[in-house]
Amino acid sequence: MSTYLMFGEYPIDAVKSVSAKRTEQAKTLIEQNGGEYKGGYALLGEIDLVLIVDLPDTESAMKTSKDLSRKTGISFTTAPAVSVAEFDKLMR
Repeated sequence: MSTYLMFGEYPIDAVKSVSAKRTEQAKTLIEQNGGEYKGGYALLGEIDLVLIVDLPDTESAMKTSKDLSRKTGISFTTAPAVSVAEFDKLMR
């Protein structure tokens, strides 16, 4: 499994339907795509939301991003992430 950060931007229609139920539906969708929801944070500024997820591969990340956008109306930008420790090893 690899870690991905999913950065979300809410259009006004998506803000209107914010709910704990929708959050649970998003977590279920991530699991249905073979992933694991690790955490989520609401943000201030240009990015409204960040989800931290583990997914099997890039294809799963792309599918999850698309599926979440369709389900929630939130526009997602998804990026792979590695820990700083792993980054240090890669840079040797």
